[in-house]
Amino acid sequence: MKMMECSEEEDGYSSEEAEEDEDDTEEAEEDEEEEEEMMVPGMEGKEEPGSDSGTTAVVALIRGKQLIVANAGDSRCVVSEAGKALDMSYDHKPEDEVELARIKNAGGKVTMDGRVNGGLNLSRAIGDHFYKRNKNLPPEEQMISALPDIKVLTLTDDHEFMVIACDGIWNVMSSQEVVDFIQSKISQRDENGKLRLLSSIVEELLDQCLAPDTSGDGTGCDNMTCIIICFKPRNTAELPPESGKRKLEEVLSTEGAEENGDSDKKKKARRD
Repeated sequence: MKMMECSEEEDGYSSEEAEEDEDDTEEAEEDEEEEEEMMVPGMEGKEEPGSDSGTTAVVALIRGKQLIVANAGDSRCVVSEAGKALDMSYDHKPEDEVELARIKNAGGKVTMDGRVNGGLNLSRAIGDHFYKRNKNLPPEEQMISALPDIKVLTLTDDHEFMVIACDGIWNVMSSQEVVDFIQSKISQRDENGKLRLLSSIVEELLDQCLAPDTSGDGTGCDNMTCIIICFKPRNTAELPPESGKRKLEEVLSTEGAEENGDSDKKKKARRD
C-alpha cells in the first residue's frame, strides 16, 4: 500500500484517503477473483500460510558404476562425456506437452508467459501445496507434481564430471556451454603445479552467469546454486599427488586394504 501525505478534514477522510480506500477495495476484490479463478472442482479450503512455498530437487546417486539421477523441477544434472554435454535430468516446464496435459486435466491453465495459473514457471516441485488441493486426483496428477523422473547411466572412462545446478545457471548458459566452460578451467594449474580446486571453478562460473546490474530482462539475476563432481581423483591440494593417476576404484580398494592392514597390525601389537 503506497504512502502519501493527507490533509485532515472534518469527516475524517481527505479526498486522497477516499481514493486510496477505493483502490484498496478494488485490489482486494481482484485478489479474491484471482483466487476463485485458480480454484477448480475438488479443491478445498483457503490458501494456508506457506502453501505457495516450494523447491525443486535433483538427486544423484553413484552405485558401483551406475549413476542414478532423479529430479523434479527445472534444476538440472549434466554429465560431461568426452567433452559432450549429456543431460541426466528433465526440465519440467508447464509448456511441455506431457506436463501441459496433466495441468489441464487437473483444472489448471498455462499463461502466455509459461506459468501455471499465472504463478509458477515450472510444473513439478516439492511443496507448493496450493496447486495440489484437488481432492479428486492422486498426488502425481495434480497441477504441480512432486513425482520425479529418473535416468540411469553406466559410467565409463569417457565420463569426466557432472554438474548439478539450479535454473539460475541454465537460464544463462546451455548444458554444453557449462561443460565447455568447466573443461577450459579444470586442467589449469596454479603456481605450485596443482590443478585448480573445483570450488574456485564454481565461483568463476557463478560470476560468469551473474548479471552486471538489474536493468536488463532479469537474466542473470536469479539465485544460483551449483556443484561440480569429478568421477576421477585429481592431482590437487585436496588429494595426495600420487592419487591423481589412479582410478576411483583403485583408490577405494587400496584405502580399504590399508585400513584392514592397519587394523591387523594393531591386533598383532595387542597380542604381542
